[in-house]
Amino acid sequence: MGVALRTVTEDDWELFRDLRLRMLADTPIAFMETLEQARAHDEAEWRFRARRTTLPGSSAVVAVDEASGRWVGTMSTFTDPERGVFLVSVFVDASQRGAGTADRLLTAVLERVRAEGAHAVTLHVHEDNARARAFYERRGFRDTGVRVPYALDPARSEVEMRLALDAPG
Repeated sequence: MGVALRTVTEDDWELFRDLRLRMLADTPIAFMETLEQARAHDEAEWRFRARRTTLPGSSAVVAVDEASGRWVGTMSTFTDPERGVFLVSVFVDASQRGAGTADRLLTAVLERVRAEGAHAVTLHVHEDNARARAFYERRGFRDTGVRVPYALDPARSEVEMRLALDAPG
């Protein structure tokens, strides 16, 4: 068995929540909230978060281990009306790192945003997240030179990276 990719629905809220909590425990510098903050959310908040991935201009793809049904990775996008498409909430479980899951997720996300007419994808990655930065660079994202204060510690920065969608990705 392998890993299957699929989109998220509101009915997936519990799986969505469980993956988000694992994401925050695994890589606390990569996301815009703490594990404690996420644990405090109620069902309505988790349903909203899952549902918003289905709204126009947004999407979420998850990698599901076919043998266990466990969610082992995710990538999401949203469209800012002024700045375009952003890649967010990127995570691959340690059990899947190096197995091609991140590449499959990113390929699926890029295919979707290209089909919707986007010309570029932007992301922000914590300056200390070398593993993620290397992955994005390998896939053609380039540092724009923009630095954004990291929300959980404004003394630290996030690096803005961008991929032009006419470039190989």
